[in-house]
Amino acid sequence: MPNTASAKKRLRQNVKKQLQNTIIKTRIKTEVKKSLAAGEIGQAFSTIDRAAAKGVIHKNAAARRKSRLAKKLAAA
Repeated sequence: MPNTASAKKRLRQNVKKQLQNTIIKTRIKTEVKKSLAAGEIGQAFSTIDRAAAKGVIHKNAAARRKSRLAKKLAAA
């Protein structure tokens, strides 16, 4: 448990950020599933790019996800 005021504040910030990151990652998965079902990748690409820009996922991870998604849709 944190003792100093700054450590307590940092803990509160970390909890909020962790929740936000989880929401964004879940949104990525949802958009990918939707785009696979609909055959349209624009919204999924946008969501992945926004997550990478915010630092939720690494830019290389974003590129890898986009590549795999495009490959799946091309095969379908």
